[in-house]
Amino acid sequence: MQLPHRAPALPPSEVPSKSKVVWEKFSHHSKFQRKLYHFGTFPQDFSWGVSSSAYQIEGGWDADGKGPSIWDVFTQTPGNTPADATGDVACDSYNRLDEDLYMLRALRVKSYRFSLSWSRIFPDGTRSSMNQKGVDYYNRLINGLLANKITPMVTIYHWDLPQALQDRGGWENVDMIDIFNDYCDFCFATFGDRVKLWMTINQPHSIAWLGYGLGTIPPSIKNPGISPYIVAHNLIKAHAKAYHTYDDKYRTSQGGLVSIALNADWIEPKDVNVLREVRAADRALQFQLGWFAHPIFKNGDYPDAMKWQVGNKSELQDLSESRLPSFTEEEKNYIKGTADMFCINHYTTKIASHVTGQLSPYSYEQDRDLSETEESDSPTTDIKNQRAVAWGLRRLLNWIKEEYGNPQIYIAENGVATKSSTMWDDSTRVFYYKTYIDEALKAYELDGVRVNGYIATSLMDSFEWLNGYKVGFGLHHVDFSNTNRPRTPKYSAHFYYYVIKDNGFPRPDDEKMLYGHFRKDFLWSTATASYQVLMLLCYKCFLMAPPIILMRLDSTTITD
Repeated sequence: MQLPHRAPALPPSEVPSKSKVVWEKFSHHSKFQRKLYHFGTFPQDFSWGVSSSAYQIEGGWDADGKGPSIWDVFTQTPGNTPADATGDVACDSYNRLDEDLYMLRALRVKSYRFSLSWSRIFPDGTRSSMNQKGVDYYNRLINGLLANKITPMVTIYHWDLPQALQDRGGWENVDMIDIFNDYCDFCFATFGDRVKLWMTINQPHSIAWLGYGLGTIPPSIKNPGISPYIVAHNLIKAHAKAYHTYDDKYRTSQGGLVSIALNADWIEPKDVNVLREVRAADRALQFQLGWFAHPIFKNGDYPDAMKWQVGNKSELQDLSESRLPSFTEEEKNYIKGTADMFCINHYTTKIASHVTGQLSPYSYEQDRDLSETEESDSPTTDIKNQRAVAWGLRRLLNWIKEEYGNPQIYIAENGVATKSSTMWDDSTRVFYYKTYIDEALKAYELDGVRVNGYIATSLMDSFEWLNGYKVGFGLHHVDFSNTNRPRTPKYSAHFYYYVIKDNGFPRPDDEKMLYGHFRKDFLWSTATASYQVLMLLCYKCFLMAPPIILMRLDSTTITD
């Protein structure tokens, strides 16, 4: 039985030539080449920023009319997080906005990426429930940023879906496409006169796979072979519709840019000399990043590797059609090109190897026919399976360049977790930023990747999702045991300040090449010492003596 939307009919036998060049170019690098430091600077208009998200920092979970989100419900259920941690108060940014603005101003960042709490603006998820006090909070934040010459970079949806919408089926419900579009329309109309950089959705891959496949994050649905594909399909369509709404109604008057924040690990083959392993690495990237980037940045459709893998597995499972939904030609044309910049969240690198995945039970993970392991030669961090593998960032940026036609790229999230007790000496984070930013610099200066901005994660320690308050990503320490939530800059905040000030890593004076002339009457000469010259002359005479003399001098039978 030929499935209606399984393409191509035969498995992809080769890695696409444009992306394959990345492994050919970099994978034979020695350890020394991987770690070689590069001095240089980014362009003058480079956007240095920091990030946060609403649920992680705001607190005020039910303040001033805010409705509950799926994360409120999840964390308030005992046993779901370490020490039953919640975001009920978090960093209390809802009440301490001025302190956040002070930290941003002190860092001298050019941009601040933050997210809007959907249920703070629309408590039940729809426009009819609009909460003016929530709108007022974000107006104060946006105006405060602009007053300090900081560009707002706004994520419209960062995981915290209003619970009322989850009760209606959440992202498995096709109605969410129009509901999300109405929310975005309101945000564009309300804040778009001042906000010029928008991201519709943060990490749709995490929403689809972790939220609806593994069920590890809200809404905690475990349906790994069906729901992730349905949810991703709706998320892509929702993003595209919001993009066109901005294009049709607001772009001419507001002049902003709209994108989506995707996430990807870099994937290195277990053995770059084995084509099957290189295919597995490419397949891992297509299933994670290409799942969303291919339709939006390339041709409006899923990657061929995904269509074949899921379609073939579905046929072997005696299903009448692929578990991966299909787009109509009209939908492909509507989705293609719905991003003005490429926003990528990146933290680590994995090693991929080909395996044959099982057919039962249905699973996105098994559909990929590969296994992933840690890159064992790099430092661990305080989050499991998230090693600091700086060289992977340069390769990922090059892969995006080759795969999607060299778009403008913003590194929208990058950072490292350390234990939350770390208050000042976070040298691990300094090393992470220094090496990762340098890899971005290599991609820009040496490889021609159009890197437009770097956003450090995060402004301050916050509620770290399933890790609660055990670890922190912050440039600033927050004392969560103190009701005043005092913030203290860490060593990494000072380091990042100087990186921003220097616009990268200019070569230090003591390593620069010097060119010039001495004055005209400068005395050029040479030097000797009598003892050294005498010994040298004796040695020279020894070397020039005839062989017969040397023989006699060496003979013990010769006497004077």
